[in-house]
Amino acid sequence: MNMDLTEWDEDLESDEEEEYQALLRTLKRTQGFALLFVECSLARGNKLIEEVRRDLPQKSIEVLQLKEAVENFYEVVKNLQNREQINILFVQGLEHSFYEYEQNQALSGWDSSKRYSYSWEGVPRVLMNLNQQRERLRDHFPVCFVFLLPLFGSKYFIQRAPDFFDWRSGFFEFPRHQQQKAKFIEIKTLSQTSKDAVYLAYFVRRLLLSIDAKSTEEAIDIISKAIEIASDKHEDCYIRCAVLGNLERAEEAIAFFDKALEIKPGDHEAWYNRGAVLSNLGRYEEAIDSFDKVVKIKPDDHKAWYGLGSALDDLGRYEEAITFFDKALEIKPGDHEAWYNRGAVLSNLGRYEEAIASFDKALEIKPDSHEIWNNRGYALSNLGRTEEAIASYDKAVNIKPDYHYAWYNKAWCYALQGNADLALKNLQQAIQLNPDKYRQMAATESDFDSIREDSRFQMLIQGDQENNRSTPC
Repeated sequence: MNMDLTEWDEDLESDEEEEYQALLRTLKRTQGFALLFVECSLARGNKLIEEVRRDLPQKSIEVLQLKEAVENFYEVVKNLQNREQINILFVQGLEHSFYEYEQNQALSGWDSSKRYSYSWEGVPRVLMNLNQQRERLRDHFPVCFVFLLPLFGSKYFIQRAPDFFDWRSGFFEFPRHQQQKAKFIEIKTLSQTSKDAVYLAYFVRRLLLSIDAKSTEEAIDIISKAIEIASDKHEDCYIRCAVLGNLERAEEAIAFFDKALEIKPGDHEAWYNRGAVLSNLGRYEEAIDSFDKVVKIKPDDHKAWYGLGSALDDLGRYEEAITFFDKALEIKPGDHEAWYNRGAVLSNLGRYEEAIASFDKALEIKPDSHEIWNNRGYALSNLGRTEEAIASYDKAVNIKPDYHYAWYNKAWCYALQGNADLALKNLQQAIQLNPDKYRQMAATESDFDSIREDSRFQMLIQGDQENNRSTPC
């Protein structure tokens, strides 16, 4: 059975780039104390840190990696070396304190109503500490704290420490696609009926398991079934590494890929997926080595050429990235993702005319992509072609009416034109869809200087709830 084990990702649409740019703008403008919360997977968080370090070299950026539960977060920060020089502190692993607390309470016999109550009796010590010492954090540490949390961790923070969470300066999401739940159901059914190990492995590869703790436990049972069905050692290793990769136990996944490749060194799919896992870890140079192995074994593998382009893009080697995207497109000219990412790289280089041409190619193949229309609009706006940019943003919101990025981008295009009424109307729409983000962004965005003194703009930025229920524009 000849199947593309990674074809599922061609169907996934993500707002990650726009969300990242919004986070980056916030970090650029933040001076001194701030609290940002980012909901993301561990692998995405690691990649995010590397991206921010690359894009904000002028900032002093450190990472506080919590490997186990802590009680007094203030003291942990106080004991950091060189904390006086830190501008941005990424905090990973705070969820370990939540996991330990929940486990201990369950073992002690607390029922669910007591464990999930909102009283301070039922809150982990680290959250009590954060809530009690939030003013000390602000007064003593002029640092932008960026808490990187998985879905469970962010929800836990919101529900169990609402006072502290309300101090946030921004909340950013890098979510998994909703399609993962459907895939989970699909593989669960398949595991009970299929006798074809390769077919089952294919569906295991398609599954993104980070849904919630209950689903992960079920997934482990499915994996065991898959390995029972698989007969040869290579297939066993391959399924294990696919599963571990999806469980975000990436280092273990790489070890199993290496074992599979010892058994079958010419397996280009294993080399490709090894490269993909390394890319997710931010180990782009190693990923490039794996993708190189693929194209030596199978020179017409457009995915590997695309992977090379993406890894080089992440390393900021944009000119080389374009070369490899071009190679992928020679093999598969209908790959709209390659055209789209080629356009994004060209935009990063300031080559906006070429970027627009790439976006147009992508739209010929996938005209219903709101992301491509939005990025096309961004390139046009950088050329001063605001009318055409607005038309592209209009396409984006017609396809996805709740696409707040395009509403915001339309607003600042109209502001640049001096059209206060339409700028305010579109900004109001963006703020209604994502209030915290766009009030903060608009408050400091120089492109809104032409309307900054307008009382309607002030009303939107101040977040007057009663007036926002009306239409100030």
